[in-house]
Amino acid sequence: MRALQIEQQGRTRLVSLAPPDITANEVLLRVRTVGFCGSDLNTYRGLNPLVSYPRIPGHEVAATVDRVGANVRLDRVDVGMEVTILPYTACGACPACRRGRANACRDNQTLGVQRDGALTEHVAVPWEKVLRADGLSARALALVEPLSVGFHAIDRGRVAAADTVVVIGCGAVGLGAIAGAAARGARVIAVDVDDDKLALGRKAGAADTIDTRAASLHERVLALTNGDGADVVVEAVGLPETFVAAVNEVAFTGRVVYIGYAKAPVTFDTSHFVKKELDILGSRNATADDFRAVMALLRSGVFPVDGAVTRVVGLEDAGAALHEWSAHPATITRIHVDLA
Repeated sequence: MRALQIEQQGRTRLVSLAPPDITANEVLLRVRTVGFCGSDLNTYRGLNPLVSYPRIPGHEVAATVDRVGANVRLDRVDVGMEVTILPYTACGACPACRRGRANACRDNQTLGVQRDGALTEHVAVPWEKVLRADGLSARALALVEPLSVGFHAIDRGRVAAADTVVVIGCGAVGLGAIAGAAARGARVIAVDVDDDKLALGRKAGAADTIDTRAASLHERVLALTNGDGADVVVEAVGLPETFVAAVNEVAFTGRVVYIGYAKAPVTFDTSHFVKKELDILGSRNATADDFRAVMALLRSGVFPVDGAVTRVVGLEDAGAALHEWSAHPATITRIHVDLA
């Protein structure tokens, strides 16, 4: 079978692999569509510290069950089902797992990051990691994972209907945060530097948008919140300046949720942490409940699936598409690779 491999920084190649065998507790999936995410881009650029080379990327997956192992519960997973994958592992023993927060497992290995991913024609996974996805297209299904990461951030921020939420960044994860906050009845202000992404943010549920190329983020947030600042700020970009902006734009006693990793050291005026008595929260990966909530949202038809996918390519062109994304990151929200 064919697969795309990131061979080293800036280089990809198509490789031929033997189809995987499955154990009694695994299922064999025929991969239909895989989305490229920011971690894949960073792997290609040599900026992902969690990755060793070569690496097959891919953890945003739409697939069909081809074969099941002897111990698989057929009431949960059976041949022919359309599914997606919960792409994280959990050791079950670390502090996070013991607290019931396996999404933040100390020893997590995400598909396509710490271990080879799903940008192959077939992949074997434990059956417990497979989520049934009736009624969703492959295009929608391959968006579930990044949107779920955004949904999880909204849960971490304890967002409620009375809140005003600023989401910095309208990539796929940011769109998930926008949609998740709007689904809870919150007022959402979307922030980006790209008009098309801001328009998509509105379609995902934002009531207001701020283009920081054309206006001061601080002045616009104050104007839109009667001078108070946001109840919750979600940072979904991963730049030092947006990390600092999140603390500056949140209201006194507000919550800041960080999803992105800053690629350089961040310098804060820490007096804001204390004077504002802030809750500063990290948000990592997503839970099965987040996945199910996103699938329900996608089935409702309210999320702009087609607009969230910038480009669709076949496996043969996936490497070139990754190179183009690296060269022009601001113009692309999501790339999908169709394998079947």
